[in-house]
Amino acid sequence: LEEIPRALRIEGERDPAPPAPTEPLDFRITVAGFGGQGVLLLGEVLAEAGRAAGLEVSWLPSYGPEMRSGTSHCHVRLATTPIDSPLVSRPNVLLALNEPSLRKFLPTVAPGGWVFSNGATLPEDCRRDDVRFMVRPFTELADEIGEPRVANMVMLGALLGATGVLSEDMVTTALAGRVKSERWLEMDRRALWCGREAVWTGGSHGH
Repeated sequence: LEEIPRALRIEGERDPAPPAPTEPLDFRITVAGFGGQGVLLLGEVLAEAGRAAGLEVSWLPSYGPEMRSGTSHCHVRLATTPIDSPLVSRPNVLLALNEPSLRKFLPTVAPGGWVFSNGATLPEDCRRDDVRFMVRPFTELADEIGEPRVANMVMLGALLGATGVLSEDMVTTALAGRVKSERWLEMDRRALWCGREAVWTGGSHGH
């Protein structure tokens, strides 16, 4: 796990460690979507924000022939106790940016977990009674704020709003370290806000 800062290209000395959260926490997250949807960036930002929040973190990307034409994914773990493996085989959070990813990874989600699905409705054959769904047209919401490519950050905002796993300030700071264009950074901030608001408006929420 000492490799994580290097893998995330975090340079220089670590800041003084912030106090770790007192409540036990173990988020096992799978992020999946088409290559080009910002899957790896979403995972990197989650891991970096978690590290800044004093959590144990890991980030494991998936590289392969699927990256452009099919489903790419990454694993993120955020915990208050040491992480035994960065591989997430039984996630309690799934962020599915497209339907093929939803279908591929939904069976792996642990009972009681969260599933964030990008679409207007949940396909009938993808329903499960033992997980919580957050179904929103994240790409359309991103398009409404002027850039469909920030759908990943709209979904991240929804994750923050629904679970409270990290503060928006921590995530915004992590984004600022990775997104060098001021225009894109502002668009990402707007996307986070849009996603948080989407938690409370429209779509499916619950089983």
